[in-house]
Amino acid sequence: MRKRKGNKIIKSAVFFGSVRLAAAVTLGILALLLLFILVKGVPHLSLKFLAESPENMGKEGGIFPVLIGTVYVTLTSVLIAMPLGVAAAVYFSEYAGKGRLVHIIRFFTEVLAGIPSIIFGLFGFAFFVVFLGMGWSVIAGGITLSMMILPTLIRSTEEALKTVPGAYREGSLSLGATKWQTVVKVILPCCRSGILTGLILGIGRAIGETAAVMLTVGGSLKLPVSIFDSTRTMSLHLYMLASEGLSQEKTYATAALLILIVLGINWLAGFIGRRLTKE
Repeated sequence: MRKRKGNKIIKSAVFFGSVRLAAAVTLGILALLLLFILVKGVPHLSLKFLAESPENMGKEGGIFPVLIGTVYVTLTSVLIAMPLGVAAAVYFSEYAGKGRLVHIIRFFTEVLAGIPSIIFGLFGFAFFVVFLGMGWSVIAGGITLSMMILPTLIRSTEEALKTVPGAYREGSLSLGATKWQTVVKVILPCCRSGILTGLILGIGRAIGETAAVMLTVGGSLKLPVSIFDSTRTMSLHLYMLASEGLSQEKTYATAALLILIVLGINWLAGFIGRRLTKE
């Protein structure tokens, strides 16, 4: 009996030790990667780099039009995907039953999340850029990215809706509220932090995407004036600089800035989520 108990303790210790080792190795690789890029890139970051336009195909100058293009494309994709994602999640969680059609829709939603980004880019190029005549533009890239982040928003919002206790729904309905009033005034406010988390994950993927953007926004270094202008995002600019070997300093500076922006967005999302949870 004691021998069996001792074997279980040893197996448990080995298992948890392996898990901790795997976690430590993963975090170590991540820390090493971030440290390497930040050490190489942060010294080249300056106000001049952020405020000036690129020159000589990015060899000289700054990154200001690229920053504006990134904001335009990301904001366009979020404004399109956010209402669709939340509405779809509400339908799946609160209104749809467990019929065959719902299972089919869920299946294709999961499939959509696993499609390579280059496929989205080819579709966006063929349909939005060529067939609809949008050309290489912010709107073409934004719509393409919105399709990519939509599964993430749907899944995260749906999981957040499931965390709301059923008693909240029953209490609201028993007081005479309609199903729609219950969803809008009771359920959604209770899971704001979860919805925000999904939104931040979507923004992070949109900012870091390259293949789909390369085929839809065009890559112009000019400052975009409208959503129908061609532009270049930070991830695409980083790819251009690295693949063509234009400037090692600008490459590392762009990579460091991109990492700092993503880290800042995630920190802000966590901060807002904690505040909303307390409220």
